[in-house]
Amino acid sequence: MANILIIDDDLALCKMLSQMVKKMTHQPRYALTIQDGLRELAVEMIDVVYLDVGLPDGNGLDFIPQIKSAPSAPEVVIITGKGERNGAEMAIRNGAWDYLKKPFSINKIALQLTGILKYRQEKTNREKPVLLNRDGIIGSSAEITECLRLVIEAAESDANVLITGETGTGKELFARAIHRNSHRAKENFVVVDCGALTESLVGSILFGHEKGAFTGAERQHEGLIKQADKGTLFLDEVGELPISNQSAFLRGLQEHKIRPLGSASEIESDFRLVTATNRNLEQLVEEEKIRKDLLYRLQTISIDLPPLRHRKSDIKDLVIHYINRFCERYQYESKGFSQEFIEMMMTYDWPGNVRELANAVEKAVCSAREDNHLYPIHLPALIRITAADGSPGRKAPQSSPIPRPEMAGLDGFVDLKDHLKQVENQYLNHLIASTRGDIKQACLISGLSRSRLYERLKTYGIKHKLQ
Repeated sequence: MANILIIDDDLALCKMLSQMVKKMTHQPRYALTIQDGLRELAVEMIDVVYLDVGLPDGNGLDFIPQIKSAPSAPEVVIITGKGERNGAEMAIRNGAWDYLKKPFSINKIALQLTGILKYRQEKTNREKPVLLNRDGIIGSSAEITECLRLVIEAAESDANVLITGETGTGKELFARAIHRNSHRAKENFVVVDCGALTESLVGSILFGHEKGAFTGAERQHEGLIKQADKGTLFLDEVGELPISNQSAFLRGLQEHKIRPLGSASEIESDFRLVTATNRNLEQLVEEEKIRKDLLYRLQTISIDLPPLRHRKSDIKDLVIHYINRFCERYQYESKGFSQEFIEMMMTYDWPGNVRELANAVEKAVCSAREDNHLYPIHLPALIRITAADGSPGRKAPQSSPIPRPEMAGLDGFVDLKDHLKQVENQYLNHLIASTRGDIKQACLISGLSRSRLYERLKTYGIKHKLQ
């Protein structure tokens, strides 16, 4: 008998699904709010959660990672009466089993539930404890736990992996974790910074060349793809790979055979590909800077790393980790920190993510020198200034005030989601105008990733200069 939890503010729907679950001889429970649902998950071993999107105390899509990180690691099925734009993508990327729009067939729900429970039983029967080498990956938040689950999934296969995320979120760290936990761990991990490759040198660097292949080729050169034979090839910032070289690389990826420049024959390379980017590759496909067929091959498994501001529960562990690292590097005694120090670290929004936090801790350790404790005075000035200003690390542009209900009158009310869309449209127009289309600055101000900002601008048809 399985335990099924329904989180929906529609009491009639909760009772209808509960009846279905009982007829299937399972145990139903329901909650009308997210918080009540989380309390159920904390005390009961739940197998499947049916989760609404528009709940009184939050958007269900935002809580999928937290729900999946519950002790029972339940499967999540989204049920929603009004499908959100990109809601299905967000749900599935966060690990949901399915995304269903109301009204739906009870028979279809029952059939699907049978399949989900069969899958869970098979998974339980075959699961064995996995010891993950996560050297350098710090945190236990729901968001980072889901990423680590995908690392395990990737490490157990040879499938291509695409790691996305803002600058400083640790994309190379996760790529190395996939390599270290795979059967290729004892072989080479070859890093290619695509942003540093010039179009004229890509072929030689990736594929290698024969002596005399071009002017200045005085000896044979083994390319990086061949150096990754039996190991892992990591293409960092893959969105910067010149379009003129993508066709040859795609063939090498498909056939695992490459032809060095000036060679009459091909050579084999059994490499595993992991790529990373902080750019929106779908947008680059539209701009004809990335081949669509190459993108399909890159993202067999996708891992989207969360920005640090979305996993602040990990900040304390990260601070302790980096304090110990830098104290050891500079041969200082281990240091503690004041409550004010950690509170300031928690308040700041970290636009540069973990990389910025590491730099801030290094600066603090160096400033404290032989002191036993770290205090706010030891932190970089920017962090202290933003804390003093009462801002989280960036200031959002001012938009027109939203009318209060008593000012607008009941006749002036519109659907809440439509109103929020109007506000978002107004905000984004003002943001782009204020930054003069500077996407980098707009990302820092809004807290949105570059890909998310491009997506929202496209939604509202807001023009900007691509950067």
